[in-house]
Amino acid sequence: MSPGSSPPSAPPRPGDAADVGRWFSTATAPVVGRGLPRLPAWGPDPRGGYGLVSDEGTVERALAVIRGRDTAVLTGAGMSTGSGLPDYRGADAVPRSPMTFQEFSRSDLARRRYWARSTVGWTQFNRARPNLAHRRLATLARVTPLEAVITQNVDGLHQAAGSRPVVDLHGRLAVVRCLSCDATSSRERHHERLLAMNPEVAAHLDELAADAAQAPDGDAEVDRTSSFRYPPCPLCGGVLKPDVVFFGESARPEHVAEAMAAVDRAEALLVLGSSLTVRSGLRFVRRAIGRGAAVVIVNDGPTRGDALAAVRVHGRIEDVLGRWLELLGEGQRSS
Repeated sequence: MSPGSSPPSAPPRPGDAADVGRWFSTATAPVVGRGLPRLPAWGPDPRGGYGLVSDEGTVERALAVIRGRDTAVLTGAGMSTGSGLPDYRGADAVPRSPMTFQEFSRSDLARRRYWARSTVGWTQFNRARPNLAHRRLATLARVTPLEAVITQNVDGLHQAAGSRPVVDLHGRLAVVRCLSCDATSSRERHHERLLAMNPEVAAHLDELAADAAQAPDGDAEVDRTSSFRYPPCPLCGGVLKPDVVFFGESARPEHVAEAMAAVDRAEALLVLGSSLTVRSGLRFVRRAIGRGAAVVIVNDGPTRGDALAAVRVHGRIEDVLGRWLELLGEGQRSS
């Protein structure tokens, strides 16, 4: 336990919304064994450090860093756990080996497994709504200048909460993109096509969703559906993929450029709910520091940027943002 930190009462566990991380779990072992890359299983950080809460002085010092200064915000999966969308690195994360872009693009079985899982989970995922942390961040922008919200999340919840502008660094799950012609289409329409092609899944969607939500290792019955069918691109016949960044895939250059520009304009960088495990997040911290901007990190659990932060705040994001809004005279609008 770090100085000035104490253990809080246990935070609420995520709700029953779809575990998006399971959709990106790797395909079956025989497929991976055919030369396709496999990443180590991700789960809670073995160093621990979860459940700490920083003292009032630390919370106030963090606010002093960003108050009245142009601030870029970088958010990760910890921002959406309160909406029922589990993360990869949190204290309650289920260890899993992420599916790589190479696996999805080269393996028909991997694509069948992915689309089967995401078809079962899509309706639940689509029901997720902004939580208190999303709403409080949007309120914070009214009382101190936030340059942009750069998010590694793919759920669109920042926009739904009213934050503007938002850079979807890793894309949006609500969009489908063709790997051949680059055309995009609606995930909702794609979902309808998937159900039409797989009537046995459509007929038992609610039961399969319950099975997927309850399986402790993510190995729901749908995972063994190798006969699941998925449609090609209606324009060119190519492979369709959710318009999000898979592991082993690079973010779209225009998204990276927009995010970098926001960081370059800012006097400070605020990191919320990201372990900064992947380079796509950590590079913004290094970029900000290289330009002389101060970095504040708020997260439950360790991050790769802890040693680089001007102020490191432990605790739940909604609680920290709520306290900042009180100090800024906006406590009545923070719920």
